[in-house]
Amino acid sequence: MTASNVYMVGIGGIGMSALAQLLVHQGREVSGSDREESPVVSMLAKKGIVVAIGHDGCNIPAACELLIYSDAVPKDNVERVRAREMKVPEMSYFEALGEITKNSRTIAVAGTHGKTTTTSMLAKILQEAGKEPTAIIGSIVRDFGSNFLAGRPDLFVVEACEYRDHLLKLSPEILVITNIELDHTDYFPNLTALQNTFRTAAERVPKTGTIVTNPADPNIKSILKDVSANVVDYTREDVPALGLIGEFNRMNARAAAAAARAAFPGIMQGTIDRALASFRGSWRRFEYKGETPNGALVYDDYAHHPTAILKTIEAAREKFPRKKIVVAFHPHLYSRTKSFLKEFAEALATADSAIVAPIYAARERMDPAVTNHVLADLARKQGGKVEALNSFDEIRDALLKEQEDALIITMGAGDIYKVAEQIVEQ
Repeated sequence: MTASNVYMVGIGGIGMSALAQLLVHQGREVSGSDREESPVVSMLAKKGIVVAIGHDGCNIPAACELLIYSDAVPKDNVERVRAREMKVPEMSYFEALGEITKNSRTIAVAGTHGKTTTTSMLAKILQEAGKEPTAIIGSIVRDFGSNFLAGRPDLFVVEACEYRDHLLKLSPEILVITNIELDHTDYFPNLTALQNTFRTAAERVPKTGTIVTNPADPNIKSILKDVSANVVDYTREDVPALGLIGEFNRMNARAAAAAARAAFPGIMQGTIDRALASFRGSWRRFEYKGETPNGALVYDDYAHHPTAILKTIEAAREKFPRKKIVVAFHPHLYSRTKSFLKEFAEALATADSAIVAPIYAARERMDPAVTNHVLADLARKQGGKVEALNSFDEIRDALLKEQEDALIITMGAGDIYKVAEQIVEQ
């Protein structure tokens, strides 16, 4: 990529914002826009990156040489239209990331669950080992104070997403596949289609490269049939006691440790253990927010898939066995909610009580066939104490009634975290 002046539409996205910091680190002029203020936008502002709130073709600098857009930004976005009028080339986020990393040693972390935590842990291990990785991560990591870690220009650790085959834009030497489970049903019609994307990615890893995964997982085993790269079973790794909850995080740690060892075989076990034991987690991954005025503990989590919800509730109950587990869930996408309606209901029913917010549509149009009320009704039929409320204000007021015996978890990929911030005592 040769452009020295870059404009980014949707710069507040978690991947886009990390890429923006990388481009600035490389010495490029970067500015952009996003639809609203957010913690990520605030972080960029503190780093001196100009972000316009709202989309307007006038935001694009006259000197702009490249426009990079988030995949959530449609082709008819006014800024993308204006860029074409200005004859400014466009690239999607993953196209740009693939272009930047293609000639460097790249470790890509993919999978349905655990990508962010595994990527963060891996970057922390390599940093502890003095390898100076450059990392692009899907959340703000407490250990780095950012979703970007500046390092060497020839060593990248990147979080990769399978949605719309974005993973295939990357050229990793080491590919980590944490697990595979059907998701993104607005793009993948079934598990086989999703597996085909991972199969293609795995088969593209060169013979001299490595695939770090759980080869015994039946959803993964079949995609490894024709790979030429070495396959490493991360489940065999020993990891220390972690500061994070749940067996799923211990599996993430094993994947990170195996990937670090695949990249640098001489790395010491003590280095791996120190990095993992001291890892402090990231934004919206069972993040402690504080206490309500009544003394209830408040955590926030990004869980937006039935399996992630179920495992997070299980881990919270393991960590806090005497607490009443209260979940406020913000469903993400009509398509996902509809595809996994039964599974969402079963997962929410395992909480002591749960509230379901209106569905966060994101890139989709409303589907009247599926609502938060439909989900709550089904969860009650599964034996759960679950209700649907129609606004964040109602959810906030309900959660503030919980007493000190409660552990409240706001969950979802939307902006339900704002409710967690509202109910903690300042």
